[in-house]
Amino acid sequence: MRRVAQGRLSFERSGAATAVSQAYAESPLKLLTPRNHGDAAWAYLGTLGGGLLDGDRIRLDIELGRGARALVSTQGPTRVFRSPSGCESRTFARVGEGASLVLVPDPAACCAGARFVQRTEVDLDPSGSLALWDVLSAGRERWGFSQCTSALQLRRCGRPVLDDAFLLDAAHGALGERMGRFAALATLVLAGPLFAGARGSVRAAVEARAVAPGARLVESASPVGGDVLVVRLAAESVEELVRALRDHLSALPCLLGDDPWARRS
Repeated sequence: MRRVAQGRLSFERSGAATAVSQAYAESPLKLLTPRNHGDAAWAYLGTLGGGLLDGDRIRLDIELGRGARALVSTQGPTRVFRSPSGCESRTFARVGEGASLVLVPDPAACCAGARFVQRTEVDLDPSGSLALWDVLSAGRERWGFSQCTSALQLRRCGRPVLDDAFLLDAAHGALGERMGRFAALATLVLAGPLFAGARGSVRAAVEARAVAPGARLVESASPVGGDVLVVRLAAESVEELVRALRDHLSALPCLLGDDPWARRS
C-alpha cells in the first residue's frame, strides 16, 4: 500500500481578519488559498489526476488558532476510481478558543469497483464553532461501487460528543436496489455559538416540513449535547441535496463576509 500523503492547513487571527499561516500538501493532494472580501480565510482542496486512484491514502490536518475563522472546501467532487485495494481520506481538525471552521467539501462520487474509507475528526474548543457537511453521491454508475465507509467524530476537550459512521457494502446486497430512488446522502453538523441562529432555523424548518410519500428530499434533525445539531438528508438528485444544504447555511455569506458559492451556482 502506498504511503500516506500528508497535508497541513493552519489559520491564525491577524488583526481583524484570518490568515493562512501554513499550507503544505504532498501528491496527490493539492491546496489553493484564494483571497476573498471577508474576514475569514478560505482554502480549497484538490487531487492531481482528477481523483483518488487505487491505493491512494490522504491525511489532512487543519488547525485554527484563537479567534480564527476559516472555510475549507474542495475544487469539485472527490472522485474515487476503481480501487481493489482501497483508497482512504482522513481529516483531523482542531478548532481553538473562539475559532470557527466551515468544512464543506463537494460530494464524494465512487466509481464502479471503488473501495473508499473516509474519516473526519474534529476537536472543538468549548467556545469554538463548526459547520460541517459530508455528501456521498451515487456516482455515474449509480451505487456501482464495492464499498464505502464514512465516519465522523466530534470531540470537546477530548471527549466525544458525536461518533457516527455508516457502511455501504455491495457484499450485503445490491446497493442500487437498497438505495431505491435516492441518489445522494448527506450529514450536516452545526455546533457552537456562531451557528446558534442557524441551528434554530434549520431545526424548525426540518421539523415543520412533513415528509410526503415519495418525497424527493427527506430530512431529519437531531439535537446533540446542548449546542450541536445533526441533520441527515437523502435526495433523488445531488443537485437537490446540495441546494438544500446551501439553503440551511444561507446565513454563511454574512458570517464569512463573502459568498463562497457566488461563482459556483
